[in-house]
Amino acid sequence: MNIKRNIIFALESRKKNGVPVVENVPIRMRVVFSSQRIEFTTGYRIDVSKWDSDKQRIKNGCTNKLKQSASEINSNLLQYYTEIQNIFKEFEVQNIVPTPTQIKEAFNAKHKPILEAEPKPKKSDIDFITVFDEFVKECGKQNNWTDSTYEKFAATKKHLKDFDSTLSFDSFDEPKLTDYVDYLRDKKDMRNSTIGKQIGFLKWFLRWSSKKGYNQNTAYDTFKPKLKNTPKKVIFLTWKELTKLREYKIPETKQYLERVRDVFLFCCFTGLRYSDVHNLRRSDIKPEHIEVTTIKTADSLIIDLNKHSKAILEKYKDVHFEEYKALPVISNQRMNDYLKELAELAQIDELVGETYYKGNERIDTVTPKYSLLGTHAGRRTFICNALSLGIPAQVVMKWTGHSDYKAMKPYIDVADDIKANAMSKFNQL
Repeated sequence: MNIKRNIIFALESRKKNGVPVVENVPIRMRVVFSSQRIEFTTGYRIDVSKWDSDKQRIKNGCTNKLKQSASEINSNLLQYYTEIQNIFKEFEVQNIVPTPTQIKEAFNAKHKPILEAEPKPKKSDIDFITVFDEFVKECGKQNNWTDSTYEKFAATKKHLKDFDSTLSFDSFDEPKLTDYVDYLRDKKDMRNSTIGKQIGFLKWFLRWSSKKGYNQNTAYDTFKPKLKNTPKKVIFLTWKELTKLREYKIPETKQYLERVRDVFLFCCFTGLRYSDVHNLRRSDIKPEHIEVTTIKTADSLIIDLNKHSKAILEKYKDVHFEEYKALPVISNQRMNDYLKELAELAQIDELVGETYYKGNERIDTVTPKYSLLGTHAGRRTFICNALSLGIPAQVVMKWTGHSDYKAMKPYIDVADDIKANAMSKFNQL
């Protein structure tokens, strides 16, 4: 038996930041036979300029970074070539066509000590963005990230690459971090609150990189930029606005808004996030409550139903949706757009004042409420109205899955304001 084969020595094709690597490149041995290919590492490296691709050997008189000579390396490459040929001949004598695994095992059994001599790249030498991709992959899987979280980190990656395409861990000292803050403010036109989030994402990545041994630079740990901020405005519908939205007669030409309203109202009467309503199955619905495991936090929640949430579920109980979903939930982006349209038609147009900072510049805006509404306003509406009705915070927290009062404080403050305003009405009597 004669097994046709081709044994090729070539430099590994590598890129860093999109640019081909030309120094200290690994030499690989490729074996092709029976329409199959096996790749071997030889344990040697050389600069591209010192490699003769026609002869598949190092040019005479050249050495690599380990001071290994061309004659020494070429001699060993020839030895590898001879050894592979002998392995094939042994199979030919036995009239056997080997598998790639058999060839590889036979070769490695004889040359493992040599192959293991190849120096492993230091973790610190690995490309910054490559490590960022590894971070996203690992943390995303471990923490069960939603699509929106992946999108946030994809945006962070883009900001970092646009800021400096040659970023390295060593370069991210305090001046560099300050430059990044300036870049986000001046070039990306971000307000301080958004910059704060981006720095938080970056620190998360750098902390993870330090634990993995990629990053030895801890400048990020003490970096705390001065970013003036104001408390985030809690956008929600008062009970009066909620009733107005619920009772609004949708025009015949805009019936597509009806399902959007129903899903939003369900959020307002259960406190569920958009992601959990989107994931709600008929099997999650019990006579007096729903049982859900939240997408964001994986909390197992039992949420009691009221007459409003029951009515919405009853409306769609006989309508078939894919994957046995309970409600007609469209994409988050489309729902946000339609929700603004619906709220504008229903004249949910109270002017809302907001203050934010870009650097030290204070910016005051006044916006009609309908343009600020999104799906998450449903959850906020539920919490604020539940608290203002006198339902204890610890009960609301069981429904919403909040684990501490810190997260509930903004809502409690809003509820206190509602109660104070209600009490002032007695002064008018």
